[in-house]
Amino acid sequence: MKDLREMSDDELNAKLSELRSELAHAQVERSKGTIKKESGRMKYMRRDIARILTLLNERKRAKR
Repeated sequence: MKDLREMSDDELNAKLSELRSELAHAQVERSKGTIKKESGRMKYMRRDIARILTLLNERKRAKR
């Protein structure tokens, strides 16, 4: 979380889109039954996405 707080909003949005595309790819692989190593990583990708969204919302509320 400390690393995320040091990032700018643009960097966070880029990281968010990257994680979302990774997660979508992993979900497709899981549905096909070909996922092996990344199956345990999906949980952490979802949590990282939630952390980024929380941080962006905190910043948006602070600007008001």
